[in-house]
This record gives sequence, C-alpha cells and structure tokens, in this order.
Amino acid sequence: MIRIVHVVHSFGTGGLEKGIATLVDRAAPEFAHTVLCLTRSGPSAKLLPAGTRVLELDKRPGHSLRFVLRLARVLCSERPEVVHTRNWGGLDGVLAARLARRRGVVHGEHGWGIDDPHGADRKRILARRLTSRWVRAYTCVSQDIERWLVDRVRVRAPVRQIYNGVDAARFRPGASVGRIRRDLGLPERAFVVTICGRLDPIKDHPTLFRAVRELRNRRPEVQLWVVGDGPERATLDGQAGDGIRLLGERADVPEILAETDVFALTSHNEGISNTILEAMAAGLPVVATRRGGNPELVLDGECGYLFTPGRSDEVAGLLERYARDPAMRRAHGEAARRRVVGRFGIQQMVERYEDVYRRVAALPPGAAFADAACP
Repeated sequence: MIRIVHVVHSFGTGGLEKGIATLVDRAAPEFAHTVLCLTRSGPSAKLLPAGTRVLELDKRPGHSLRFVLRLARVLCSERPEVVHTRNWGGLDGVLAARLARRRGVVHGEHGWGIDDPHGADRKRILARRLTSRWVRAYTCVSQDIERWLVDRVRVRAPVRQIYNGVDAARFRPGASVGRIRRDLGLPERAFVVTICGRLDPIKDHPTLFRAVRELRNRRPEVQLWVVGDGPERATLDGQAGDGIRLLGERADVPEILAETDVFALTSHNEGISNTILEAMAAGLPVVATRRGGNPELVLDGECGYLFTPGRSDEVAGLLERYARDPAMRRAHGEAARRRVVGRFGIQQMVERYEDVYRRVAALPPGAAFADAACP
C-alpha cells in the first residue's frame, strides 16, 4: 500500500480541491489517501468519498517554526510514502516532511492568487527555489506554469505537467429541460452568459459585469448567471444590476451549463480552469482571458475567443458576436466538446498522478527522480 498525504492550506471551493477529490475517488487499490488541511477543511470535503481521512491543524496566519515542527510530528505519525504539497500555502509541508524524514515529497502548483497573480514575488520565488532541494518531483496543471517553474523559479527537480480532467459524461449538451430558466422567470429568447468559480478578486468579475451592462444597452435579452461563493460576495451583490443574477453555490452546475449560451471567464490569471473544461464538455463556446493556461484550452476562433484582461469592451464585442450568430455559437461549442473529450479525460489525469506517486515512492534515499513522458 502506498500512503499519500495531500498537504493543502484548506479544502474550500476550487479546482485544486476538485482534483484531489477525483484522485481519491478514482484511486487504484494500491493507494490510500489522506487530506491534511493546514488550517480548516471546507465545503469541498463533501466531494471526497465516504471514509476519507481529513485532518485539520488550525494554523494561525503567518509563518511559525513551532507550527512546522507540529506538522512534522503529524507526518511522522502518518508515515506516508508520498507527501504531496500544493501551492504557496502548502510549502510548510516541504519543510515539515524534511524534518520528519519523509523523502517522497511531490510539490504541485495549480494556479494563482490575487496576492501574487503572476508568480512574480521575489521572496516567494526564492523560497520555492531553496525548498526545491527537498522535493523529488513537481506537478503542475499547465505548460505556462511548467515554464515558470523551470525558467523563473529554477527548481531542482523534474516537472511533470498534468492537465486537469473533466467528466464528459456528467457535463454534456442537452442535460437540461429548461427548469432553471423557468425558475428565474426568463423567456426562451434570453441570451444567457455564465461564469462559474470562487468569488475572488483574481477572477475579476467586475470586468464581466461592465461588459454585460454595456451589451444590455443594445441587447436587453442578455442575462448573466454568476455561480459560486467567496470573499467578494457582498461586493459583487452591490455591483450587480438588471440582468445579473448571483446564484451562489450550486449542486446543479451541469444543468446550469446546459441552459447557458456562452461561458465567460475574466480572470487576471489562471492555472488550468476546471470550469472552462466543464463548460467545453457541456458544448459551450468560451470567452476567456488570454492568460495562464487558458490558451492551452480555448483555441482562439475555433472553440471560443480570448481577450485582453480587464477589457470589458472586448468582452462585450465577443459576446455580441455569439448573440448575433447562433450557427457560429453551435459550431464553436461542438468543437469545444470534441476537444475536451479527446484530450482532457479524468482517467488520463488520475493515471498520470499515480505514475508520479509510484515512482517517487519507489526511489531509494538519495536517488533522483528521472522524469519520462506521460503515456
């Protein structure tokens, strides 16, 4: 049995948490997974299979050697073959694993936060570079992040880029009977734009709000559905106006996407967006920022359009193209679905992570992780 401990800051709402839950749910019999939250767990814990061990350490804000020592004691007790830390918030786990003599450390980078939206903070880069001497392998979700780890951070271990996967059977066209539009009192001719994700400054919802308000001056049938919750909820509630509905956290996202005409994502930066993948699987064209991993998913002019971050006028223009041309909208949505089904399967993602885990767990002390192309 290969025991994996996933070290994360918390288990709130986001693509990272969905990915871990998928790894645990689809795990091969030889793996046992534990989720270790440095602070508290969160709403995504409900995505984990029943019986999954979730530990909470209630870490206070800031950095503390005392906490790292405490974390090291927990890892000593758990005795995992692999410690998989994630993002800046999980970097304490690398130090703690070193103190606990857990040599099978994998560090993953999944995306960006508003406190360092482009990975440019020099102190954080230096900390990542120094701690890379204790990491056997890196994982990341996009080629953009892979280049950043290799060229900017200059980590000392091989980097394995693994795309997120999406359940194309759950997210698919025609998965709705119009219930949501009826519940919201919308006419059939309404043109619905949807954004899904955590209500966080990095997602830049205000740019999309401005674009929708501008477009509604010409096309009042345009509606925006905002799915998700987060720290910006109160602010966005105050900015929403006619035609903008904040739907909160929803369990029926596949149905929402099936009743949507276009998916939009206005983030300042992204790793690889699970919500873009889900929208593409649902057969939707995507309008997204030309940043991070978005261009690796959305082929500009083929299954959606890319735009400059912060340019609400560009967003309004692209959305209007789709509103004017239903045939193009359908063609781009069909191309998006084909792309996801062919390249971004869940089983592919799980197998590639498990390949990393097997190989890191098998390494003798002092041996280097020799990377190889994914199957």
